[in-house]
Parts: sequence; structure tokens; C-alpha cells
Amino acid sequence: MKLGKLPFKYLSEILDKIPEYDSRVALGAYPGEDSALIDIGEKYLVVTTDPITFATDQVGWYAVNVNANDIAATGGIPKWMIANLLFPKNISKNDIDIIFTQIIDACNELDIKLVGGHTEITNTVNTPIIMGGMLGEVDKGKEIRSSGAMIGDSIIITKRIPIEGSAILAMEKESFLISKNIPPNNIIASKKLLKNPGISIVRDAQIAMKAAPIHAMHDCTEGGVAQALTELAKAANLGMLIDQDKIPLIDISKDFWKLLNLNPIGVISSGTLIICVAQKNAQKVIQALSINGIESTEIGFMKEIEYGVKISSNGIIDDLPSFDQDEITKIFN
Repeated sequence: MKLGKLPFKYLSEILDKIPEYDSRVALGAYPGEDSALIDIGEKYLVVTTDPITFATDQVGWYAVNVNANDIAATGGIPKWMIANLLFPKNISKNDIDIIFTQIIDACNELDIKLVGGHTEITNTVNTPIIMGGMLGEVDKGKEIRSSGAMIGDSIIITKRIPIEGSAILAMEKESFLISKNIPPNNIIASKKLLKNPGISIVRDAQIAMKAAPIHAMHDCTEGGVAQALTELAKAANLGMLIDQDKIPLIDISKDFWKLLNLNPIGVISSGTLIICVAQKNAQKVIQALSINGIESTEIGFMKEIEYGVKISSNGIIDDLPSFDQDEITKIFN
């Protein structure tokens, strides 16, 4: 099979085989949702897990942030992390120390406690692999689901794309990018995207939720903004129309996609949050984010399911491309 996520249709078929959940599971394993919700009384426990597979540099930092993003996209506050760390046999104690420092520092920045996990040296991996898990909390009634989008909702994305993909290529494939005549200054600047504007959407989600009633949110990970939009539409059982000309690209990495022949809307995009909100409240959300230094853009609208999932460019409407395999896997292959 191809590198990356399992195809959405295949994953749906697998998850359909799971027996009915117990009464305390308010949201279980469902395609397109970022986290599970478990009833713990006045609140829901928000539960997620995410591995780090593309990056080898700053893996600890990635692991904390991508898991916290899933909690935040469900409306929750990330609280506790566990991490399963698999190390290759040739790793040094110094490298292990660095990874743990990255995890601890990233947790401290988001006020998350590292509460456990597992460590192991194994012949089955060539680079460090982190399989993170995170727990959070959300008050009942304040949870957000991808399936909550409504017909007519404005679709807003935060920041420019693709933050994570640009940083990964700059850090992991610097020599390759140079061989493709990509300016060294752009590569150096792209490495810094990991921290500025960063791959966290925790503040994005919290600011948006304070500004207006949010119907749905979804984190952009593998497959980029296009795959995340497709997942959200399928979870909500709705269609959508996206204006590709309004999707903002990061200026310093625009050369990456042209010279590498990759479609940036299919590149892993942690750091960008999709928000669905009633059209009358869209500008409230955009303004609130702007006041807090977070760029955001209205890129489309939710439609009835019969419309399909569409994208327009220069006035031409077509099906939104779906990327079950992230575009940067073409480079890592």
C-alpha cells in the first residue's frame, strides 16, 4: 500500500466493524474526527493519539503539538500526555536526552503534563519514532465535532499553508532542495516556520470559540488542507465549495511546490485550523484572530451533500482533489 494514512473509504469500512460503544462514549472512532469524547460527569474527557513519522529533527516538539492540536480542534484543553518512544539501536544517550528535552519543553509551553509512556531500543526502526497520546477536558456542550458543520457555514482557515510541510522539507531534505535550485535563504527561513508561526492551533481554536459559536473544526495534517476539508465534509455528510485562489500560501516556500511539482494543498499542514461558523459570525472570528496576531481567511462555504465537494480556480469549478497519500511522500520515496 501507499505511504501515509489509510484511504478514507477503507478506514471507514474498518471502523464500521467496531462493536457498539458503551453509553459513556459520546464520540468514538469516527473518520474525520480529531478526538474521542468520554463522559466523566460534568465534562468530557477528550482523547487522541498521533505518531510522528515524516520528521526526524525536532520529533519531540512535533509529537506534543500535533496531539495537542487534536484536543484543541475538538474544543478541549490539552492536559496530559503519554508517549511511546521507539529508538534505533545506534542512537546515543545524548540524542535521547535531546528528544526528551523537546517533549518536556513543548509540554511546558502548553501547560501539559507528561504523565507516562514507554521507551524501547529496537531493531525494527531506523529513526526515532514517537507515538503520542493526549488527554484533555471540555465542558459538556462546548465540545466541537467535525460532523457539526452546517449548510451555509463559512469555511475559514488559519495562517498560511503549508507550515509543517515546508518546515519538514527544509529540515529533512535540505541538500535535495538545494539541488533543485531552491534559494538557500528560503530553506533557512522555512526551517524557522516550525516555531514561528508554529504548528500549534491551540490558541487559534480557543480564540475562535470565544469569538462566536463554532459549528465544526478540523486539524490539517497528512494530505494537507485538501484532505482535511474532504474529511470534514464526509464527517458532516455535506458538500462544500472552496475557492482555491483564496487559499494563502507561505511566500518563502512557494518555490518548493513549483520546482518539486507538488500540490501545496495536499502537503501536511499542521499549524492550520479549519473552522466552520455561520456566515453572520465569520468576520467576528477573523477579527478576533487578527487582533491576537493570527492570520485567517474565508476560503469557501458548506453546501448540501448533493452539491459534492468542489473547488474553483479562475472561475472553473471541479472536484476537490483528495490526497490519501501526502504529497511530500513523493520526495521521501
